[in-house]
Amino acid sequence: MATYQNIFTRVQVRGPLYDGVKLGRGAWRRSGTPYFNHLLGRIGDAQIGPIYLGTSGLAALIFGFFAFEIIGLNMWASVNWNPIQFVRQLPWLALEPPPPGAGLNIFLPLNQGGWWLIAGFFLTCSLLLWWARIYSRARALGLGTHTAWAFAAAIWLYLVLGFIRPLLMGSWGEAVPFGIFPHLDWTAAFSIRYGNLFYNPFHMLSIAFLYGATLLFAMHGATILAVSRFGGEREIEQVVDRGTASERAALFWRWTMGFNATMESIHRWAWWFAVLCPLTGGIGILLTGTVVDNWYLWGVKHGIAPPYPMVFGPMTDPATLPGAPQ
Repeated sequence: MATYQNIFTRVQVRGPLYDGVKLGRGAWRRSGTPYFNHLLGRIGDAQIGPIYLGTSGLAALIFGFFAFEIIGLNMWASVNWNPIQFVRQLPWLALEPPPPGAGLNIFLPLNQGGWWLIAGFFLTCSLLLWWARIYSRARALGLGTHTAWAFAAAIWLYLVLGFIRPLLMGSWGEAVPFGIFPHLDWTAAFSIRYGNLFYNPFHMLSIAFLYGATLLFAMHGATILAVSRFGGEREIEQVVDRGTASERAALFWRWTMGFNATMESIHRWAWWFAVLCPLTGGIGILLTGTVVDNWYLWGVKHGIAPPYPMVFGPMTDPATLPGAPQ
């Protein structure tokens, strides 16, 4: 094992090919013959296959393909079907939501938001079906459903941005466009329109959990790799029967941080930090425009933001002055 104690190498397990646990009656059969791939084994499990889609998985892929095609073809049409310009301008192309005046009308001309509504419907169905696949696969394999609920937190933020908040605001025009830079431009304009989103306390929490999850995952991954020569990757055994790997890891973090999690609790810490990032972010977006119209003024009122000194005095409308033309 000593030859693997650096950040560039990885152990590839090459045991017998495994078809997976036996499926229950009525389930789809797995397809494909499993095989090993060395290159993929450098970043993950070296075994590829067999593949299991199931009803929800197949339906999710179909709906996702429809959404992908609608968005892509609309972007291509926006550059007059020029393949060179499509590739060149792809980061800036977008499928825009309906105009604000359309309200919540779902029967719109295709080129005035109709395509966006259709693509959003297919994409939402795809995500929900894929969540159902994650949940059902976990149950079928006897796993906990932690991954499904973590994915649900991300779906919550997606639904807030594209469905729940537009419903509360009374217009699909409040939703996010489909596109790389256009959705970033929407975020910047959204922040400016509502007085700087950085003063939104739920945005603050979301960023804290984002950076916190990044730090926790990096710290945990680095720790387990560092004690892998002592069997630290066998975390279940270290949870129930603390060995030299977990003792050394705990001692290291007591020395450097003054605190250490256990081999089990660090996973719960990281899971909660990651899940609370989109949960709190979605709450912050949901409150913007519905409850709070200007986060800077809200911050001044509650002592979060300092009031800027008035540079110019109050302005008088020239039309109200004596002698002004009527």
